Amino acid sequence: MKLTEIKEKMGSLERVLEQDVARMGDRQKVWKADPEGEQIDFAPEPEDEINLEPTPLAVSDAAYDDEADDDLADLGFAMGRMRLSDRIGGFFRPKMAEEMTASLNDESSDRRSSPQKSLSSEQPIPHFVSKSSYNQFLAPGPTYIAPSSSFFFSSGQNSASLIDFLPSKPIAGRLLNQYWLAVHPLCRTVHRPSFQRRYKAFWADVETGVEPPGSLQAIVFAALFSGVVSMPDNAILMEFGTTKKDLVDNFQMGTETALGRANVIRTTKVETLQALVMYMIPLCRGEISRSHSALVGTALRIAECMGLHRDGTEYGFGPIETLVRRLIWYQICFLDIRTCEAQGPRPHIRADEFDTQFPLNVDDEELESLNPPTVSASRWTDMTLSLIRMEGNEMFRLIWVDRPLLEKKKISLTAMLGKIENFRKTMQDRYLCLIDDNIPVQHLGRQVCEIMYLRMHIMILHRYHNSVAFQIPDRLRQIIINSGVEIMERGIQIETAPSLSPWAWYSSAIQQYHTALLLLIEIFANPKRKEADRIWRSLDYVFDIPRHIPKDQKGRWVMTEIRDKMGIYIASRKVMAPSSMLERIGSHSPRANNGTSTWPTPSVGKLSQNNVETAHGYAVPAPQYPQGPVVDLRQDQSNMSSAEPRAVMPMPAPPVQPDIDWHEWDKLFPPDVHINYLNS
Repeated sequence: MKLTEIKEKMGSLERVLEQDVARMGDRQKVWKADPEGEQIDFAPEPEDEINLEPTPLAVSDAAYDDEADDDLADLGFAMGRMRLSDRIGGFFRPKMAEEMTASLNDESSDRRSSPQKSLSSEQPIPHFVSKSSYNQFLAPGPTYIAPSSSFFFSSGQNSASLIDFLPSKPIAGRLLNQYWLAVHPLCRTVHRPSFQRRYKAFWADVETGVEPPGSLQAIVFAALFSGVVSMPDNAILMEFGTTKKDLVDNFQMGTETALGRANVIRTTKVETLQALVMYMIPLCRGEISRSHSALVGTALRIAECMGLHRDGTEYGFGPIETLVRRLIWYQICFLDIRTCEAQGPRPHIRADEFDTQFPLNVDDEELESLNPPTVSASRWTDMTLSLIRMEGNEMFRLIWVDRPLLEKKKISLTAMLGKIENFRKTMQDRYLCLIDDNIPVQHLGRQVCEIMYLRMHIMILHRYHNSVAFQIPDRLRQIIINSGVEIMERGIQIETAPSLSPWAWYSSAIQQYHTALLLLIEIFANPKRKEADRIWRSLDYVFDIPRHIPKDQKGRWVMTEIRDKMGIYIASRKVMAPSSMLERIGSHSPRANNGTSTWPTPSVGKLSQNNVETAHGYAVPAPQYPQGPVVDLRQDQSNMSSAEPRAVMPMPAPPVQPDIDWHEWDKLFPPDVHINYLNS
């Protein structure tokens, strides 16, 4: 046995040396100029990525028929703690219902006996999966807050009085303390000492009967509004004797009224823009509509007109003013990415169009000293958690830019994963090494950083997971599984750990459990994955289903429920698939041995078959591949079987893998950590 292992390692070493020599000979050909003037990496493609393409079923741009019902909320539908729409993971998926049907109908994944099949066809979906009627599941959830456009179009002469919305000073103080505890560490928008002075000036005006300036009213109400949203329902009922909805409505109306009086749409005051951004933070979390996206776009244009995309040092602002401008700008950057993920199609802000720097990693009080710091401190400060989010968000922006280059073969998958690994190492050296996990807010910082890093893997790889034509390599699939499981586990911890409860209100802005859908499809088709128990523990929480139900049974129930709800939602929205998608998937129609199609169009919910065909068109299969021993993709594959993928499309050659430099791969993901065996 030892001799065999030594021979294998020697053979692997020889291949690595051969690859190194080949790479050294080709270094002069690595860089070419893109027509747009960019330097693109054109290192020679290994054979194992030449033909792999992302699934054509996920695209960036959406279209809808003119007969669509605009009275229907564009939030998608609720499925447990997850909310799904026609845009998943930032991509438009008009054929998702058909994909789910294909997975459900795949005989290789159906482990039911014949009596069970006939029985399940007559059984309704159990109550713990379908808790709402089809008239309710499309409705907004309890955390949804719709923005109002009235303050944008008001004349600034609103008849409502400040006193109509302002609580007593003790209640306002309690809400402001809540803001400092639950909102400020995660979504820092103000310099705390400066704001506290402004808050005292606000109450001084109120107590003397003088109406405070509009911008000051707006920022105070925005802070109180955020504080209310971040409080648990039961805490509000116990402390204030009223419902959370009533308080949220009151302070939202107060904030919007103050913004209208401050003439937010044509303002040049940083404080007014600051209030607008603070107002949008609790709105843009888990449930985001097109109106949220439009509001963020308006805030971005106002900010650019005020020069916030240029660093404050260029205009000679002091350290506090520069800090505030940087905070506002990077909160808008986050809102840009978040609304883009939910409503698409791509980020408005481009990295080459602004030069605003990250804030310094220092405490707020230090900026008021006689000699304010000019470099970041090597310790955990008031700013560290916000900096983690800012830098992670800008890495998201880079990935959004690089993904089209990956599809055009202008950058390799290895290079993109290398950037992500370099980001992880940078964050580890810069911030994570400063964390004391015994301090809750610092432990939260670790969870947020890890979730952002793990999400980057999913952002790049999830379109290859369901590739119509070719199988994704096992080591890439393992990264998807590992990252997906950890995202869910860390997200659940933020929501359920008592020490992190002050920040649980914002968890849906950090991640939206969309990886649960990806892992559900994976574990349904391959139930023997070694992470199966961890995956199901997370899925039980996300979809709110009992653990005692057999896994295969509840997996089928959940997938059926998602399929039915997605079909109704897409039909109601009159979603249109691009013709290029229909052409590409139409040419790969799956056939059975007798030449007939094996994938019927699904019956969705209570819709008729004709309605379903009109809404969805061609039924598209999910890819399935032959089961067999896991193969090291770097080994000689000359003796591999050329078996065709099952029930997908006839292929004369074995599956082709992506453009991966395995020599570099082992540096990024050591084989002893990322083991190449998927099943237990």
